[in-house]
Order: sequence, then C-alpha cells, then structure tokens
Amino acid sequence: MSYLIRKATEHDVPGMMQLVRELAEFERAPGEVVTNEATLLRDGFGPNAIYKAFVAEEADTNRIIGMALYYTAYSTWKGRMLFLDDLIVTQSYRGLGIGRRLMDEFLREAQREGVKQVRWQVLNWNTPAIGFYRTLGAFLDEEWITCKMSDEQINKYFHKNTSQ
Repeated sequence: MSYLIRKATEHDVPGMMQLVRELAEFERAPGEVVTNEATLLRDGFGPNAIYKAFVAEEADTNRIIGMALYYTAYSTWKGRMLFLDDLIVTQSYRGLGIGRRLMDEFLREAQREGVKQVRWQVLNWNTPAIGFYRTLGAFLDEEWITCKMSDEQINKYFHKNTSQ
C-alpha cells in the first residue's frame, strides 16, 4: 500500500470530515461533533483560515486515510507555537507508520515556522497514542489540567452573572 503526505486542500474536506467522525466514535463521543463540511471548508480554506492540515492520501484510490490538523497559538512564556488539534489515521491503516509520517510533517512545519513549542492533548485512556507520543520523545505533562467551556456553559455563565 502506498500513500503520500501533503498539505490539505479544499477538495479533501469530505475525507477530513469522515476522519473527524471516526475519531469521535473512537473517543466515545460521536454526539459531540457539531462541525460539518461547510465549517471545515470555511475555517481552513476561506479568506480567514484559522487552521492548516496535512493529509495522508492512499495513492491508488486518492482516499484520505489520515490527517494532522493544527493551528498557530501563542504562549506568553514561549511566544508563537503550533497546536496539533488532531492526529487521525483511519482504523484499518493504523500501525503502518502513517501517523509518524504525519507527525514528522507537522514537526517539520514547526521548524519551518520557527516556533518555540508545539502542543497537543491525548486522552488518558488512549494508551496506544500515549505510547506513540513517548516514542517521539514528547513530554506528557500530567501537571496541567485542560479546562474547557461549551457554548452552553458560556451562556449559562453570563446568564448567572447578569441576573444577580
């Protein structure tokens, strides 16, 4: 099986969306996906693109079988950095080195852009991914806790604080 790693284009959005849905199933949260092809297209390829991605494409079928989606972030301590939002390889192609090649390309991009740090997250129960990230020499920081608020929680926060 041969494949190539390349920058994503707008034509890749349907395949990228399929990978997002597959990842949500794997992470036991299929109902959490609210993004759709239109938002992926607008947010990655429109005039105000906020993310970039590399895709792994199967050579024979042109099927998108993996992706690394990332964006620029900022650290007050480190300056400009890249945040890898998702590294996904479709289930039937895992273990073939595709994830490593996608990560290699992401890290090359970090070098090209001269960033001081890259970051990403991994679920604490995803032992295959944790093992993979350790083989890269990555530091898995167990001290920092990810905090997040949904749009519903943000609205609830403002409703609670304005009604007092």
